[in-house]
Amino acid sequence: MILEKINKPNDIKKLDPIEYNQLASEIRSFLVESISRTGGHLASNLGVVELTMALHIVFNLPQDKLIWDVGHQSYTHKILTGRKNLFGGLRKFGGMSGFPKRNESDYDAFDTGHSSTSISAGLGYACARDIKNEHYNVISVIGDGALTGGMAYEALNNASRVKGNFIIVLNDNTMSISKNVGGVSEMLGNIRSSDSYYDLKEGVANTLYKLPGGDKIVDSIKQKKSSLKQIIFPGQMFENMGISYMGPVNGHDIDKLIKIFKVAKRIDHAVLVHVVTQKGHGYKPAEHNPSKFHGIAPFDVKTGEIKKASNNATYSDVFSETICSLAKKDDKIAAITAAMPDGTGLAKFSRWFPERFFDVGIAEEHAVTFSAGLAAGGMKPVFAVYSSFLQRSFDQILHDVCIQQLHVVFAIDRAGLVGSDGETHQGIFDLSFLRCIPNMTIFAPKNAEELREGLEFGIEKYDGPFAIRYPRGEAVSGDADGHGCAPIVYGKSEIIYWEKDIAILAVGTMVETACVVRKLLKEKGLNVSVINARFVKPFDFMAVHKCCKSHHLLVTMEENVRSGGFGEAVCQYVSESRADISVLNIALPDDYIEHGNVSILKAEAGIDAQSVAERILSTTGLRNGD
Repeated sequence: MILEKINKPNDIKKLDPIEYNQLASEIRSFLVESISRTGGHLASNLGVVELTMALHIVFNLPQDKLIWDVGHQSYTHKILTGRKNLFGGLRKFGGMSGFPKRNESDYDAFDTGHSSTSISAGLGYACARDIKNEHYNVISVIGDGALTGGMAYEALNNASRVKGNFIIVLNDNTMSISKNVGGVSEMLGNIRSSDSYYDLKEGVANTLYKLPGGDKIVDSIKQKKSSLKQIIFPGQMFENMGISYMGPVNGHDIDKLIKIFKVAKRIDHAVLVHVVTQKGHGYKPAEHNPSKFHGIAPFDVKTGEIKKASNNATYSDVFSETICSLAKKDDKIAAITAAMPDGTGLAKFSRWFPERFFDVGIAEEHAVTFSAGLAAGGMKPVFAVYSSFLQRSFDQILHDVCIQQLHVVFAIDRAGLVGSDGETHQGIFDLSFLRCIPNMTIFAPKNAEELREGLEFGIEKYDGPFAIRYPRGEAVSGDADGHGCAPIVYGKSEIIYWEKDIAILAVGTMVETACVVRKLLKEKGLNVSVINARFVKPFDFMAVHKCCKSHHLLVTMEENVRSGGFGEAVCQYVSESRADISVLNIALPDDYIEHGNVSILKAEAGIDAQSVAERILSTTGLRNGD
């Protein structure tokens, strides 16, 4: 086993080149077996095995800086940097992250998790290197899908200013940025990736510069060369931005990859190396269905079938069924996604209503302003997006949607704790950053039924910016005691239990937890009211006012950070109204929450039912056993 020789960073440099292909095969087998047990990102990692190996062979890490865009494809990098034995705890609480983390290894040059960031980060590294007169290579890896993000182009626009070596690796695994044009393109790619080509190029240029008027001759040659390349060379877009282009090169031919990276190291400015790979390479189920194996739960290696704990509908499923049902009756409803049709539940909508479905790629900022334009044009756009990714479009929400009070519906999936993907993907800030925007309405359904009714309310019965947030995972039907849903009235909460002593105002899925907390407190002889807040903005201040008159403790519960959240809004109202009542905010700490099972994370953060009940008992002067 060649893989047994890889136990610490740079062990790969000790291998005989004849062992490289065998190592690649063994890494793929290791990844498939390991991820089948833990879950994780498989297809993207299988596609970059040889690419990662070549980078580790050619460059000197950690002196050289390797930056992964998104970072979900960094598993081979982790294996080659001595973390092979940590894969049993991949994405588990206290275990290894599924993304690069600087606090996890010196070989992780930059924390990533969101898309289109690696070129900007790499450019910053390169400029810092040059200012400090240091000497190392900077390599930014970015996928073709990430190039749909505007931030990548903003970075490319500035990359030509770098005076030293800066390598951008374009991992092209889905579409061709620029199609190969027959044998001429392949010939040029082969010529440009050779040492002899650059030896000749540098030698001729140096000789010409020494002649009288040599600089003009060189400029003239460059202009004529550019005209020829405009016709036949596939990377002209990058060349026009002042970035040298190399490739395309087969991303599964390690010898060619090593060769081209050795040449790229010699270039004293920004260079883009175009690498063509296949997602899921080497594992047939992932090759045939790379989307399914992008981020996958534990699965059976032989069949590729997911080992599901439950076949019950998820909140994404409920959203999917509801929007399709509404769109059958209303031809003004349009759906927008930023490269997540499957994850957000819009795949069915895309098949049923293709003319009203828009996948804009990884471009959340564009998606929001595009939706604003649809709304201004008389449509009813619904932008389905993960909470974590909606953060990227804050300015567009504020400036392009809410100032104009346009009827855009934000279907915010994965709101709250999402678990295994960790800090960069937890949806725990949306209530805070949306609540501060004038004209925004925020609705948080307590269960599947209320998601259906809330979505219909936001699309058909309300006219203005409307955000509806719901969590990842299996949808709850009814609440803890089987209550149904009262009709939705704008800005009004729902009373589930009305007693005295303690009033709990809960947001979204925390309503179910609040009902469990009530049972625990009833066992201690306490009377507890439970109110489903429903609307975080505008919140029902009359319900809070009523609670203040008949209770001595008001408890708010939300799966969002404390700062700027629902609890703060309630505290502000109580303070300004000078109500004689104590307020206890149950929320997530103002911090980044690491990866792990959601139940464990809730207990660690103190927002699970048992922890909340104990905090309330402590506040009221009671303890378990009293």
